[in-house]
Amino acid sequence: MKKYLTIHGHFYQPPRENPWTETIECQPSAAPDHDWNERITRECYFPNAHARILDASRRIVEIVNNYKLINFNFGPTLLSWLEEHAPVTYAKILEADRASVAHFGGHGSAIAQCYNHIIMPLAAERDQLTQIRWGIADFRHRFKREPESIWLP
Repeated sequence: MKKYLTIHGHFYQPPRENPWTETIECQPSAAPDHDWNERITRECYFPNAHARILDASRRIVEIVNNYKLINFNFGPTLLSWLEEHAPVTYAKILEADRASVAHFGGHGSAIAQCYNHIIMPLAAERDQLTQIRWGIADFRHRFKREPESIWLP
């Protein structure tokens, strides 16, 4: 009997922009980076898009886009930030989904997420529907396909 392992990556960062200036102010706790989005991108999102496979001598033998190999969702607010501030990583995420669609017979690895990371069971039904609609709309816009599933926080 074949055995399978599924790894799901749930990637989310809250909006950190100052609502008046629409910029992220310096966050000293994220040092040496300017803010937590930059730090987490450097430590997590970018390395997963460019994972190094090493041989026994610790030489790089391959660089792999891990997003091609896992099921994942990215929050719309994080994707918006990545698109503007980390376009190479953003492009690798979209590229991974396109590759998974081709590899898995039309089924992509990316799934949608509610637009904001609200606690869905505590939200009013109207707000729940809005979160789902906006999350699906953002997914369609970015991934150019219909989502097959959605992460409900």
